[in-house]
Amino acid sequence: MTDPKTCRPAERLDEFLSLVGQTAWKPDADLRVIAEWLPRELGAEVAIVNGSLKTVELSTSGFSEHVLEHLEPMLTRLATGRVASAAMDVGTAQVRLEAVGAELPRRVLVLVSPTPLTRQAAALASHTGGIIAVMHRARETDRAIRSYQQKAHQLRVGVIMALQAGDPLLARRMTTGSVPELLDCNRLRVHILRCGKDDRERIAQAYQDPSGYHGDGLMVACPVYDEHLVSLIAERDGSGAEAADGLAAVLRDLVADNPRYALGISSTHPLPATAEAYEQARHALAVASNTPGRVAGYHGQEPLERLLPRAAAIEWAGFVLGPLTALPELTTEITRLAMHFHRSGVARMLNVSRNTVTAHLGRAQSALGLDLRDVHCRATLALALGVAALHREVGCTPAPANPPALEELLHTRPAAEWGRTFLEPLRDARYHPVHHTLRTWIDTNTDAQQAARRLGCSRTTVAAHLRTAELRLTRDLLSSGSGVHDLVYALHLSGETPL
Repeated sequence: MTDPKTCRPAERLDEFLSLVGQTAWKPDADLRVIAEWLPRELGAEVAIVNGSLKTVELSTSGFSEHVLEHLEPMLTRLATGRVASAAMDVGTAQVRLEAVGAELPRRVLVLVSPTPLTRQAAALASHTGGIIAVMHRARETDRAIRSYQQKAHQLRVGVIMALQAGDPLLARRMTTGSVPELLDCNRLRVHILRCGKDDRERIAQAYQDPSGYHGDGLMVACPVYDEHLVSLIAERDGSGAEAADGLAAVLRDLVADNPRYALGISSTHPLPATAEAYEQARHALAVASNTPGRVAGYHGQEPLERLLPRAAAIEWAGFVLGPLTALPELTTEITRLAMHFHRSGVARMLNVSRNTVTAHLGRAQSALGLDLRDVHCRATLALALGVAALHREVGCTPAPANPPALEELLHTRPAAEWGRTFLEPLRDARYHPVHHTLRTWIDTNTDAQQAARRLGCSRTTVAAHLRTAELRLTRDLLSSGSGVHDLVYALHLSGETPL
């Protein structure tokens, strides 16, 4: 034990501050390291007691909790602020009690020593207990902040998912009392930043406002892709110009400063069409990843479902999707999401297991009579779901006995022109091998290994051709279902593959 009278104060202070410094910035460091300093200095055992629960939150190794049995009702009086400190004898031990902190119920510092503490020693113990209490409170505050950030993230994810489901009113209801500025705009763009997984939360928090939003935008770490930070940004003036200090400019600057980043940007869309904007941003990101500036806007065509004859498309989609009406709503939602994301991603979005997703898809597959493992069947179902999202009348009337065939919908001039325009970037003779690889890849159900065998080349060559096709077609083919579906439609419309 160090004698407080003989040890120089500066030496003791240096030792104590060193211990505090070693633990203050380490969230997982044990505060007992600081508490154990007191027995060495004073020969007293120490505990910090929760005043309301009468439980020990922190103690030195030699502290006996049996002492607490003799301290009532004094602990209550200290915890409730009726007294600030007290001294008691418990058997042969000297016990000193002191309330610490300002918020009720207060914590209580308990010092147990074989002999009464000097005034200097008692003051030293009091200051040490206060420091420990402050650090304890700081950690509680840190936990509260982390909890707030998590809840804010969950709310932003919920808002974005409601918008992707085409329901801005639901998103507004979810944020009653603190509606984000984004929901007061008419149009938006989706930006997807590819960055490090651990960078996403840091960036989102750096630009977060006190309401948990991002001014007239929303940033959220994508629940499906670990390297995607999704930003929905309001389009205010309709000119398409970005504010110099706006969130869009911030994202561009981040890409410019970090060679590992890339940014895909959608065109402007009304809020109910957020899902379409999101798909465009994913396609643009695939292009950005293969361009020198690593920033790309979407310059592709509008979705095929917008070009189909309205009345016939509604009847056809109602007939295809009719069997889903007898299934649980969750099954329909999982099926819809599975047309755009892999099964693990759907599970993460809905907070269910992958086995649950597989089970629901099995039920949907049986009801629809489609093999959802086949890319052509998935493309057909995705088109029907796209028509249903575009035209809310789908399914509102009984399906006709003889609905139009899909071939009738596709064999129209707008659809044929869409298919020709889609494949036009590959018409150049330089890209004929890429075109041939795409057709073989689809014919082999998007199995790169099997496509490589059929083509007599390596899987690496197939992957390289797919990346070239992404750049030329402005479509994400390696991770996005919608890009693959568009390729299936275009190849079918050109007469190269069946549907």
